[in-house]
Amino acid sequence: MRYLFIAILLITLIGCKSKQRSISVSGTTSQQETAPTSDPKNDRIKPGKESKKSNAIIKTAMAYNGTPYRYGGTTKKGMDCSGLVYISFKEHGIPLQRVSAKMAKQGKKIKLKEVQKGDLLFFTTSKNRRRINHVGLVVSTRGGDIEFIHSTTSRGVLVSSLSEGYWNYAFDHARRIL
Repeated sequence: MRYLFIAILLITLIGCKSKQRSISVSGTTSQQETAPTSDPKNDRIKPGKESKKSNAIIKTAMAYNGTPYRYGGTTKKGMDCSGLVYISFKEHGIPLQRVSAKMAKQGKKIKLKEVQKGDLLFFTTSKNRRRINHVGLVVSTRGGDIEFIHSTTSRGVLVSSLSEGYWNYAFDHARRIL
């Protein structure tokens, strides 16, 4: 029974999911099980403004580059993958779910060849590969190479390439929120 508990604890810590953590103006935090749901049809930005909005969201995410990984983290002290995406969109008035598996149901699913800056990439990094447990924000799509910012347990917030073997193998699908 003890080993089962330890195994479950390790699986939970390896993933990148967490409860929603809301940050108030006073700096205090509170946790909730779910974030407000978002209707992608109502959240659409007017044509021509996607690029400006995506650039602003990417700039916010890039400000966390180098931040260490912290399970459930949403600050410069520590950040997990879904926290990075959640905060980056939230600061620009776009509500997302706080957990990557739930984020993976928002917006519109798109083909990899359609990916643009500001889109989200979802990954299944666990051995059983059945559940989304990681998310990244596309920062560039130069010459077919897709770069995304995310937070990993080993290196914290950084920019990676989808062409890297590990991320290419773990890739599940892409979604457009804007």
